[in-house]
Amino acid sequence: TSITSAKIQVNGVHLHYQRTGEGSHAVLLLPGMLGSGQTDFGPQLKSMNKQLFTVVAWDPRGYGKSIPPSRDFPPDFFERDAKDAVDLMQALKFKKFSLLGWSDGGITALIAAAKYPNLIHKLVVWGANASVTQEDVRIYNGIRDVSKWSEKVKKPLEELYGHKYFAETCEAWVDGISRFAENSDG
Repeated sequence: TSITSAKIQVNGVHLHYQRTGEGSHAVLLLPGMLGSGQTDFGPQLKSMNKQLFTVVAWDPRGYGKSIPPSRDFPPDFFERDAKDAVDLMQALKFKKFSLLGWSDGGITALIAAAKYPNLIHKLVVWGANASVTQEDVRIYNGIRDVSKWSEKVKKPLEELYGHKYFAETCEAWVDGISRFAENSDG
């Protein structure tokens, strides 16, 4: 089965997604910070069982091919991403679906499952934060300068975004996620 690539308007933005498979179990793949469906889930798009699953990998607003708009990080960006993800799947006519979320995509998936439990069939999450501590903020500030990242991690993101957008968006992400440490219990 081939992988189709398209955009659909959801909540005022054009969200890019890739879709493959004909299975009755719909699955949405949610990428991590700065990631896209292709960069974070290329192997899953290629190899997941296409008879059992219909697999959708999306690029959250401002990431991957869901630009414009540029990515921003208001205090509710995870809630906004959760609503976008659920509304995307509903726009694609899925009544119930599972979520596989990596890192920031895991946080988004947890919020989506909590807010829309009647739409979520199963949930798989890895690398997600439950809170943001001052130690986390210290670590995040350590990745602020993308020129210090390893070539293996940096190269696909620079190819996707160009150096300037990649660097500026990473800095904005660090600032955005660090704000959570100021909340009670992070």
